[in-house]
Amino acid sequence: MRNRILIIDDDQELCNLLKKCVSKENIEAAVYHSGEEGLAALAAADVQLIVLDVMMPGIDGFDTLEKIREASGIPVLMLTSKSESGDKIRGLRLGADDYLTKPFDLDEFTARVLSLIRRYTTLNAVPVDKALALDFQGLSIDLESCIVTSNGQQIELPAKEFEVLRLLAENQGRILTKKQIYEQVWQEQYAYDDANIMGYISRLRKKIELDPGNPAYIQTVKGMGYRFNRGV
Repeated sequence: MRNRILIIDDDQELCNLLKKCVSKENIEAAVYHSGEEGLAALAAADVQLIVLDVMMPGIDGFDTLEKIREASGIPVLMLTSKSESGDKIRGLRLGADDYLTKPFDLDEFTARVLSLIRRYTTLNAVPVDKALALDFQGLSIDLESCIVTSNGQQIELPAKEFEVLRLLAENQGRILTKKQIYEQVWQEQYAYDDANIMGYISRLRKKIELDPGNPAYIQTVKGMGYRFNRGV
């Protein structure tokens, strides 16, 4: 099966270049030059990744990302010509999975695309001697389909949110620091952005907890980190 991605960027020359890069890896790319066009295409597309530019006319990349996350957990790689860390943090908090600042190395771009697609398509590849699902009172985490069922309602989480939840659940009862969560999920050195991790935890609680203000699953251990409740 050939992987497919969407590239949403108003720079037509760059889009053509990126399309050629991924085609060498047998990846099909559909190109759109506005957020509106990209969102319309996504509604009818079966893709494994979205490459999304921040600065676009009309709906910018951040607004486009928010609309994507309302309906889909497909990985998103954001591109920007700005180097301010604030843009990166904002994108990550809105649900972006990775970030590249223009100009970037094309080999690095291709490597990140392949990595994100691999994570998305093989997140369900668990060893046969391990459980295929994690089941708790009112909550089930399917490690094959990457779908979470909370109190009878199915929830499809963005890739990073799912990985954060799975990490906590697989370490039920153990306190994990923000640094441990970041480095294990993002596979890079901790950037000391506590608010980013807090944002992910907050979104997870809103989706899986009956009372996000009094969470039954993901508990805060003040001054230390987070713990998945051993009693559920």
